[in-house]
Amino acid sequence: MTVPAPRARRRPSTLGRLLPLLLIGALLAPLGLLVTSSWRQTTDDRDLAARERLGVQYLTALAAVTDALVEAQSNAINGRPVAREALNGAVEQAAAVDARIGGELLSQERWAGVRAKLEALRGRGAADPEAAYTAYGEVSDLLLALHRKVRESSGLVRDPEADSFFLQDSAGQELPEAVVAAGRLADLGTLVSRRPAAEQPRGLMELTGLRVTALAPAADLVDNLRSAVDGSESTDLGANVLTPLDTYQRSVEALAAFSVPGKDTGVVNPSQLSAAALNSHRSARQLQPVILAELDALLVERIDRLNRDRWLTAGAGVAAVLLLSWLAALLIAAGRRARRRAALAATHADSPDTPPHRDPWQPPTDEPRALQPAGAARDPEIAQWGAFDAAR
Repeated sequence: MTVPAPRARRRPSTLGRLLPLLLIGALLAPLGLLVTSSWRQTTDDRDLAARERLGVQYLTALAAVTDALVEAQSNAINGRPVAREALNGAVEQAAAVDARIGGELLSQERWAGVRAKLEALRGRGAADPEAAYTAYGEVSDLLLALHRKVRESSGLVRDPEADSFFLQDSAGQELPEAVVAAGRLADLGTLVSRRPAAEQPRGLMELTGLRVTALAPAADLVDNLRSAVDGSESTDLGANVLTPLDTYQRSVEALAAFSVPGKDTGVVNPSQLSAAALNSHRSARQLQPVILAELDALLVERIDRLNRDRWLTAGAGVAAVLLLSWLAALLIAAGRRARRRAALAATHADSPDTPPHRDPWQPPTDEPRALQPAGAARDPEIAQWGAFDAAR
């Protein structure tokens, strides 16, 4: 019986050896593109959130300036001494914030214009309330325009989350407009009451238009905050915002009621209107820092989440690259072993005197030995012993 010689192994072609490596490279290309794109998108979102936090800081400083300006305007119109300390302190604080982040938010030029107008108000006396009302109104308009500029340059107006978008719109647009318009409404009511009777109808028309201007942003503010609470996953937002919001809403309702001319007199009671506007201003002063604090907390939470997403993306990419590199190393090592075996086989084929390399997994190819008869001793010394010799 003879054993057939093993088949000669077919040497793989160069393309066959390189095809697995090419497939690994083809997998690495889209994987790298996916990881890079995800990292870049997450980084852009994180940078936007960080820039929005700068906008929140600037809006916080502008809120103090707005409150002090509205109060100073009311004092100037009503003949009371203007509290310059509060306004100057708010201006200095806002100037420090602008010096620190104004260059990044592109607000330095606008702030310089607002500050120049504020400095010009120091020398204005209370002798002409109408002129003071116009001068303070110009500064207020510039201040509201600066609010809009900060929201645009910081990216707050492009916030992708519903709750934070409504919060930034409330704190950066609706509430400052409502506070400024409510102060103007009360001051205009005082001025109209001092005008001659012939100018009263025109003054009432101005009050009616300004009343709409004051109540519209206040109503939008209430809707925005309730939408933010309803659409937010934060459990603290509703508890922190709704209580001061209810207080502000009641003060706005009182302002709306006292800004309507009486049925009997046909005029607006300036003292009641001023008291309602002051109450609205105080409630807004309590509400605005709450909104800004909640907005900043949401942005901090988003930045932390995006940081985790970035590192998870990087970790997944590194793990995939290491796995594919390990697979490529195995394929390369297997190819080297195959080449060494092929070279060794070729060497044995060229030298017939050298015994060929035997594959341990292949059956032996040597000629089978002759079978011996059953019971025949293989060793001559063993054959000298009899069957019972071992017992002796």
